[in-house]
Amino acid sequence: MQGGRDLPALFERHRPGVVFRLRSNVVRIEIGDQEVEAVDGENCGQILSRTLSKKHFKTIVGCRCGKTLLDLHAPLSSVGCAKLEPVDMISPEGLAVLRHSAAHIMAEAVQCLFPTAKVTIGPDIENGFYYDFDYERPFTPEDLEAIEKEMAASIAQDQPFQRREVSRQEARELFQGLGEDYKLEILDELVDGPVSLYSHGRFTDLCRGPHVPSTGFIKAFKLTSVAGAYWRGDESRPMLQRIYGTAFASEKDLQKYLRQLEEAKKRDHRKLGPQLDLFSFSEEVGPGMPLFHPKGAMLRFLLEHFERREHLRRGYQLVLGPQMLRRELWERSGHYDNYREHMYFTEIDGQAYGVKPMNCLSHMLVYKSQLRSYRDLPLRFFELGTVQRHEKSGVLHGLLRVRQFTQDDAHILCRPDQLQDEIIAILEFVRDIMRLFDFAYEVALSTRPAKSIGSDEDWDRATEALTKALEALGLTFIVNPGDGAFYGPKIDIKLKDALDRRWQCATIQCDFTLPERFDLVYMGQDGARHRPVMLHRVILGALERFLGILVEHYAGAFPVWLAPVQAKVLTVTDAHNEWAKQADQQLRNDGFRMELDLRNEKLGFKVREAQLQKIPFMLVIGDREAQAKTVNVRTRAGENLGEKSMDEVTRMIRHQCAEPFKRGGMPYYLG
Repeated sequence: MQGGRDLPALFERHRPGVVFRLRSNVVRIEIGDQEVEAVDGENCGQILSRTLSKKHFKTIVGCRCGKTLLDLHAPLSSVGCAKLEPVDMISPEGLAVLRHSAAHIMAEAVQCLFPTAKVTIGPDIENGFYYDFDYERPFTPEDLEAIEKEMAASIAQDQPFQRREVSRQEARELFQGLGEDYKLEILDELVDGPVSLYSHGRFTDLCRGPHVPSTGFIKAFKLTSVAGAYWRGDESRPMLQRIYGTAFASEKDLQKYLRQLEEAKKRDHRKLGPQLDLFSFSEEVGPGMPLFHPKGAMLRFLLEHFERREHLRRGYQLVLGPQMLRRELWERSGHYDNYREHMYFTEIDGQAYGVKPMNCLSHMLVYKSQLRSYRDLPLRFFELGTVQRHEKSGVLHGLLRVRQFTQDDAHILCRPDQLQDEIIAILEFVRDIMRLFDFAYEVALSTRPAKSIGSDEDWDRATEALTKALEALGLTFIVNPGDGAFYGPKIDIKLKDALDRRWQCATIQCDFTLPERFDLVYMGQDGARHRPVMLHRVILGALERFLGILVEHYAGAFPVWLAPVQAKVLTVTDAHNEWAKQADQQLRNDGFRMELDLRNEKLGFKVREAQLQKIPFMLVIGDREAQAKTVNVRTRAGENLGEKSMDEVTRMIRHQCAEPFKRGGMPYYLG
C-alpha cells in the first residue's frame, strides 16, 4: 500500500482494542445529513468511510467531534458527541493537521541523519510548519536537501501515526532514556494526569495531535529555510536551529505557494528599503531601531500628514503626551503587573519612570484635566505617538518588528449609549483606509484572556458592544477566545496584501476598566457623576510596520500620491539643462515631489535607473521638447505616453493622485 490508498484496511490493521459499552453496544452517529450505526471496536475512520465516497474519503485526514479534533484512528469510545464532521486536507484545519504531521516526519529525518540533535517543539504555523533542534552547528542548505530525501523515504514507507496515552512518569522515563532534556522540561510544566505520545517509524514525540493516519498522506512538501531561535524566546536560554517547511494537499498548491515565496523574496522590504534609499539599520545604533533616509522620511511624512487631516475630518482632536510617566501611573493602570516585561524603566531625581509602550495613560490624563459634561462626549483624542517596547532580539524583523515605533493611536471616551455608534464609525474608517490602499481584510473578535483585569459584567458589556457593531455592519468575523487585551476585548483586523498574506494592523479595544481605575467621570443630564467608556484603537497600527507592509504590497512602486518622488526630469544632453531646470521648478511650485537628473550620461541609463527607483513618471527633454517647452513622458512600467505640455503633465499627475481617494470615498488633499 502506498500513500494511504487502502484506508479501511489500514484502520482495521491498527484498530485499538477498546471495549465500548452502551445498552446495546450500538450507537447512532450523525455525519452530515446521514445517520450510521457504529458498534463496539470501531474507530472514527471506519465510521466515516461508510458515508463518504471512496474518492472523497482519501482526502480526509481527521474528524471533528463538537469542538474537538480527532485522529481517524480515534476509537468510538473517545467520541463525546453523536455527530462527526470529516476534516478534508484542503481545509484550514486539515492543512494544519497535514503540516504538523510533516513536522514530525522532518524531526524523524533530522534525528536519523544527525543522531545527536535534540528535539524541542514543532508546531504548524500559517502556511507551513517548523521544528526547533538543539544541534552543535547551524544546518546548511545541503543539510536541508538531505533531510528532504529522508522525509521522502519515510513517506514512501507509509508509516502509520500511532497515539498512546501514558503516565507522566512513563513519559519521563522514555525521554530520559532518549536524552531529550527539552521534552523533560515540557513535561514538568504539564498538569498531573496522562499525556499523549505519537509515534511513527523510529520517532516518538510528546504531542496532543491529531495527525494524519500515515506518513503517505504527505504528498507535497518543501523545506524552505533555517534560522536561529532561542529556546522559549529567551535570550538567556540556548540558541536552537529552526527549520521551516511547508506542506500542501497537492503538488499544484505547493508550487503555487513556492512561486509566491519567490515573489515575496523579491518584494522583501529589508531588501527593497535600502535599494530604494528609504531606510537602513546600523549595528552602531542597535537592533530594532531604523534610520529613515530622506525618501523614507518623506514617505512617513505623507502618511502622517494624511492621517492627521483624515482624523480631523472625522471629528478627532490632536493631543500629545510625554515619553515617560511615573511608575505609579503604570501600576495604577495595570501595565506594571501585566506588561512590565515589555517596558523600559529609568530613574530621575530619585523617582522611577516608565518609558511609554502605549499612549492611553496620557490621553486619560488629558480627559481628567477638567470636569466633562455629557454634552462634551464623545471625545476623540488622536496622537501619532512614538512608543518604546522591549522586544526580544530573536523576534526583531526589519520594519515589521522594531523596538521604537509610532502608532496612529486614538482613544475615544464616550457615554455607554454612544458606544456602538463609535465602534461602527471606526469600522467604517478602517473600511475606507483599506479601500484606499487596495487591501482586502478579515475581522476577528478576541475575548477575555486568562491574565486580565476588570469585572465579568464589564467584560460582558464590552464584548456585546463590539459584537453588535460588527453585526450592524453585516461583517463576517471569527471569534478568538482568550486573545483579548488584559483590560478589554477587541476587534482585530487583518489586511490581505498583494500576495494574499495576512497582516495584523487595525484594532479596536473596548475598555470599562481603566476609566474606573483612573476615576474618569462626566456630569450626566441628571446632574450625577457617571463613568465613560473608553475605546482604544489604531487604524494603520505602527507606522514602521505599515510602511514595511506597503513596500512589499506595492513591490516598492507606491501609488503616485504616496511616492516619495513623483516625477524625475531627465535631459538628453547638457544643451537641455536650462529648460529642464525650469520644468522641474514649475512642477515643484505646483506641489509635486521632483528630482532632476542633469548628469552627462546616456538617456537609456538614466531612464533605467529611474525605473529601478520606482519613480512613477520620467520627463525626458531633448531638442524638440526644449524648443517647444514640453516634456516626453515615460512611466516606470515602460510605457511611452508621448510629448505633453506642462499643464497636461500637471493634470495627469493630479488625476493619478486623486484616483485611489475616490475609491476610498475620501477627499484628496495631498499634492
